[in-house]
Amino acid sequence: MKKVALFAFNGDEMCFVHVLLNALDFHDKGYETKIIMEGSATRLVRELGEKKKPFSPLFQEVKEKGLIDCVCKACSSKMGVLDSVKAQNLPLADELKGHPSIHRYLDEGYEVLTF
Repeated sequence: MKKVALFAFNGDEMCFVHVLLNALDFHDKGYETKIIMEGSATRLVRELGEKKKPFSPLFQEVKEKGLIDCVCKACSSKMGVLDSVKAQNLPLADELKGHPSIHRYLDEGYEVLTF
């Protein structure tokens, strides 16, 4: 099976929507797909968790399909959204000094893409 890990670092909503769209596209084409939210992208958890936001349905679809593998614990804390990440039951990762490890995904056979 083809495997892809999409690391989202950019907190710009218009950039992040492309991560969501590509994740759904990869998933629909049979790839094992994982989104890893890092950096300023973590703040979008709170924003897109609100149902009134334009891209909230897309974010909800990605969550329902289980495509968000993890959210960075250190960055979530720094961006002030750790409570929102926990409230939405999204997995946190911190194995690399508080951050998710890209190396882990490479070892598991994922092609890593960064946004």
